[in-house]
Amino acid sequence: MTLAATVAAGLFSLTAVPASAAPTDGAPAGPRDAQACEDVKLTGSLAVPPAGMAVRQQVTIGPDCKPRLGPARLVPKSGAEGAAAGADSAADSTTSGAVASGTRQVRSWSEMYDCCNIRMTGLYTTSGWDADGTAVTGVSTDATQEWNREPWNAGWSLKSSGKGADCLTGCAVSKNEAHAEFSYQGIFDPSGAWYANSHRSYVTLKADGTASCRFEVELKHSFIGWNWQHGCE
Repeated sequence: MTLAATVAAGLFSLTAVPASAAPTDGAPAGPRDAQACEDVKLTGSLAVPPAGMAVRQQVTIGPDCKPRLGPARLVPKSGAEGAAAGADSAADSTTSGAVASGTRQVRSWSEMYDCCNIRMTGLYTTSGWDADGTAVTGVSTDATQEWNREPWNAGWSLKSSGKGADCLTGCAVSKNEAHAEFSYQGIFDPSGAWYANSHRSYVTLKADGTASCRFEVELKHSFIGWNWQHGCE
């Protein structure tokens, strides 16, 4: 199976409870009173591409709160960093594409955008790990969060966040997790009770130098046209 086929085979699922086209009782008005979706859950998995490349995917909430799954796109990683990574990969890779030894890095992102393509919330991880081909010998993961604010001290806010790993050294596989929960109080909902976005990102790091990314997003309420963009490199 080619890498492109492996990437395209990324897992995806959605559960959603459609609301009526008009806001439900007590619901604030959405963009043009569009149809609201309740308790949407999205998951996706992507294989980490070779050094110097990135894989990206977009999922849009379509009519009846059903997802429109975009293709997993394998694209060159932009900038000098990508070129340097590609050169390092050529020097250190085995024929299978896995790195036999040394330090490597993988970055993931999970972003939620509204129907006007304004990023509301985002969770980002950067993991570095050392491996000797048979064991992971060292792991470090950083997690950051970003969210959109509005004038008058309103908009999205970070409610809680955290990160963890099940193994930092001496294991064949290290599973790393980061999470962030966001709340909203602003022009679209002065009460602060209607919107809430939760992101979870999982990065699996292996002794053979390969890695994978898995993502989960939960939306308390959302609208048709919102889109989720996620990827890793």
